[in-house]
Amino acid sequence: MNVRKRRTSAPIGAGLAVVLLGGCGIQTDGGVAERGDSIVVGMSDDVLAADPASGYDPGSWLLFNNVFQSLLSFPRGSSTPQPEAAKSCAFENGSKVYRCTLRDGLTFSNGNSLTAEDVKYSFDRAIRIDDPAGPAPLLSSIAKITAPDPRTVVFQLKVPDATFPSKIASGAGSIVDHSEYPANSLRKDGKAVGSGPYELKSLDKSKAVFSVNSGYRGTARTKNSGVTLEFFRGNQKKLASALQKGDIDVAYRGLAARDIAQLEDSSAAADKGIDIVEGTSAEVQHLVFNMKDPVAKKLPVRKAIAYLVDRDALVSEVYHSTATPLYSIVPAGITAHNTAFFDMYGGSPQPAKAEQALRTAGITDKVKLTLWSTPSRYGPATDNELTAIAKQLNASGLFDAEVKSLPFDQYEERIEAGELGVYVKGWVPDYPDPDNFTQPFFGEDNVLQNGYVSNDITGRIIPGTAAQADRGTTQKAFGELQDKVAEDLPILPLWQGKQYAVAYDNISGLEWTLDASTVFRFWEISKYS
Repeated sequence: MNVRKRRTSAPIGAGLAVVLLGGCGIQTDGGVAERGDSIVVGMSDDVLAADPASGYDPGSWLLFNNVFQSLLSFPRGSSTPQPEAAKSCAFENGSKVYRCTLRDGLTFSNGNSLTAEDVKYSFDRAIRIDDPAGPAPLLSSIAKITAPDPRTVVFQLKVPDATFPSKIASGAGSIVDHSEYPANSLRKDGKAVGSGPYELKSLDKSKAVFSVNSGYRGTARTKNSGVTLEFFRGNQKKLASALQKGDIDVAYRGLAARDIAQLEDSSAAADKGIDIVEGTSAEVQHLVFNMKDPVAKKLPVRKAIAYLVDRDALVSEVYHSTATPLYSIVPAGITAHNTAFFDMYGGSPQPAKAEQALRTAGITDKVKLTLWSTPSRYGPATDNELTAIAKQLNASGLFDAEVKSLPFDQYEERIEAGELGVYVKGWVPDYPDPDNFTQPFFGEDNVLQNGYVSNDITGRIIPGTAAQADRGTTQKAFGELQDKVAEDLPILPLWQGKQYAVAYDNISGLEWTLDASTVFRFWEISKYS
């Protein structure tokens, strides 16, 4: 390997995102460290929204996390939220009342004061607008918000929700100026007024330009003079070329696994002083079974698939080891992770057990199966991945599997209509808690839309764990949930992503952007000529 490679010491990151780039320190009232040059970041995602009541995509949340403040935020390397715009926050009355006191002197980038009324307005507005592409579902536990004085905000929750601090520390908790954002509709001019470490100076289809917010008061310390975010709109080759040519300092979210492998072996990249930084991620991908499909609804068929899928081959041959095999719905590095699927179905193909599962159920013919993919959403490797799975199934002599793909909009429409039997779903967490890898997957209107029902999970385990403020005490219950999912097999976990950063040696701070919080912290990145 010619390019220098180092493993980040930061904890698990979020997103099978590749970060190519080219920071540190926290202070209670924000400010700047010795400030370096401005930085150009390239990524394949777009920023779909500048209004926090709408965006729920990685690009938009990147903007929100740098331009807006939340009451709480995730410090670098931590999955426990700490005060940000708030001076303090705490539960009262168990986990049904949450009170926050704002820090002094908060202002928006336009000079207006930030008060508790703005906080109340921001949450009420997001819930009221309830944009289909917005974060309102994360705020569904809120019953009422009051602002008894300019520095105090009180959330009354419908049910005990110990994950509430993590939810409002995400992009869903972004605070807007009530005088700048309409109460009942989205802001449509592409501008943003927040109180975070950066100001959005301009946003168009090709780039977003951010400057340092000199009036910011919070925990971040900016280590650069500004950031320009260039959009490559899914063009992975163009993104890789821009890095190699030095047109960008940072390429974030978008390089294919083969690009990473080529960079690792590139003497030209090494000559330019490029380092590869490897971190882990909480992004996961599952094979989902439609529990009402004539074929996929049969448990013996699902068990046979679970016995035959070779995850090691998938991550090595398709993803070039940029992911790791996943054997549960809660990934490694998240509280309560176990290996339920490994324990039940093994870590390598077991064709004899697959055959036994089918024959015991009276299934003697080859099982005809279509695996559905959407590369426009999950990347071109998704087709290759499902093709590899189909070959694994067919090699057993038990299946006659094929792969078909659809554009994402048609894919989602057909899943909702119940027309796809076996399909792939990826998940990047909103916050690093086992609740976010379970609650969205089960019950009414879940993101999998596969018709799986478990009253034990939705009526007992998830509500019970939500009430436990000490998340470590949820391990037994979430372990029980993971074991039940492995037994019922509505989904089959496939892999957990890693994150990579490729940085020129005059870039530092990258390791503090790759952790389980999913926050890409502009302020931690520095560049010196």
